Amino acid sequence: MTQAPSNAIGETDTSARLQLGLLISSALGWLLVSGLLALISTIQLHSPGFLSSCSWLTYGHTQALQETTLIYGWAGNASFAVAIWILGRLSGAPLRGLGLLAAGTYFWNVGLTIGLVAIMLGDATAVPFLQMPAYVHPLLLVAYAGIATPGILAWTGRRQSATFASQWYAVGALFLFPWLYSAAQVMLLAAPVRGVAQAVIAVWFGQNLLSLWLLPIALAAAYYLVPKLTGRTIANYDFAPHGFWALLFFGSWTGVRHLVGGPVPAWIPTMGIVTTVILLFHYVIVFLNLRGGLEGKKDPVLSFVAFGLITYLLGGLVDAVFAFKGLAEITQFTLFPVAQFKLSVLAAFSSLILGAIYYLAPRVIGVAWPSSSLVRLHFTLTVLGSALVVFGFAGAGWAQGHALLDPKIAFGAVATSMHPGLLAAAAGQVLLLVGSLILMVHFIRLQVLAGCSSFFGSTSNAVEASAS
Repeated sequence: MTQAPSNAIGETDTSARLQLGLLISSALGWLLVSGLLALISTIQLHSPGFLSSCSWLTYGHTQALQETTLIYGWAGNASFAVAIWILGRLSGAPLRGLGLLAAGTYFWNVGLTIGLVAIMLGDATAVPFLQMPAYVHPLLLVAYAGIATPGILAWTGRRQSATFASQWYAVGALFLFPWLYSAAQVMLLAAPVRGVAQAVIAVWFGQNLLSLWLLPIALAAAYYLVPKLTGRTIANYDFAPHGFWALLFFGSWTGVRHLVGGPVPAWIPTMGIVTTVILLFHYVIVFLNLRGGLEGKKDPVLSFVAFGLITYLLGGLVDAVFAFKGLAEITQFTLFPVAQFKLSVLAAFSSLILGAIYYLAPRVIGVAWPSSSLVRLHFTLTVLGSALVVFGFAGAGWAQGHALLDPKIAFGAVATSMHPGLLAAAAGQVLLLVGSLILMVHFIRLQVLAGCSSFFGSTSNAVEASAS
């Protein structure tokens, strides 16, 4: 596989330093906010009186706030940074349109802040993953156009005709997001479809937000980082196009599996079940291509990538198994789908993107991370926290589903059966929040160190110039 020239890579890193730093800083800030809100909402599930005296922070508000900050705050900003950086590096030319990138980043985060304030004031839409009011979304779409411009220009202006899997996934995600986002706004908010069609569109959008936007960018990071960190080419690379197109064609239909037993034609959830199983073909190819990243080289960045890949593959298997009617009847309308969402976003997506941030940040900013021990500590907290959250919600949802199917069990007893799992999930959220705080402090130290290096470097150059 031919890579971009080293001088072009250096130009990409330095020319977009401020814009990529802004995206990463925004992402880490929203990650902290999302982690705090997730902890509050998890506590409220087993202790409903927690913060009940504050109308802005009741469970309905905190759940919508943490979901929105996680998807559009942390995941949105971080995925933009990683996708644009990868496309710039592989284009063989410096990034263009950086002014639009900076303006788009500002307006994206301003729009998100307006949407969060509106949710706190009770103006949420109650549509999953689309909780912000309708008047905020056009601003985000306009901002997205500015953010995506450098990535698209890097793709269309690349200096070599050969392309790589990282580019396919990143460009595909950048093109698909505005279509998904605008279509959902029209059919659910601007001119809502009627009846149960709203449920079909809602689950279609929610699944595609993960399958066709966030997770493909995480895979782009994995396909870029694994050969870099292992020093080996990607195995069975000829299969990679088949995995990409399988995700593109079948991934968009898997969301309707959540409608098993719902008031929709039987063929709709059946199609979701079938496509979820067919999509295992994609996960097999990803495993064959990137299994080298799962081996035990002691590198903290590779550890994040390996954990993200393992949980990504596990998530695909869990989705396929629990899509079948026998198990779906137990887990539907419980906290189990929350566990699946956490597995996809907190474990798979976030771990891969964190690995990418740990790799690209020192190259963009120009100095190494101050402490490798803090990176390893963050990885440990991420693994433990993700495991507790996912298994906690999964256990609570499984107990909840079995209890709801038994008419002899009172509803109060159903709620009590979920307490152990929810306590474990809350403990996991604490670990993840601490890990996010460590990363934020570490990133600030990195920027301060870069500022000091730049200052003393320019000072020494001035001294040398005056002496000569």
